[in-house]
Amino acid sequence: MRGYYEDKDEILRRLRRIEGQTRGLQRMVENDEYCIDILTQVNAATAALKKVALSLLDDHIRHCVVNQTEEGKDMITEATAAIDRLLKS
Repeated sequence: MRGYYEDKDEILRRLRRIEGQTRGLQRMVENDEYCIDILTQVNAATAALKKVALSLLDDHIRHCVVNQTEEGKDMITEATAAIDRLLKS
């Protein structure tokens, strides 16, 4: 069982909302909306994706890292690399 299992419905709900935001962005471009308005919505979608990522990372650390669920993997190094990627995005 993955670490996010208990939060799976919440994560899926958030991802569906982000999917809707992305479709909204497509419509804004199709309708030639104002650039800054589109950028504002891009920022909102990006922030929402980062929240999902942080939630998954939190679940990963609390479940997978603490319990060392993947045999033969250095879970701390893997989590640190994920954090690094999040910080760079």
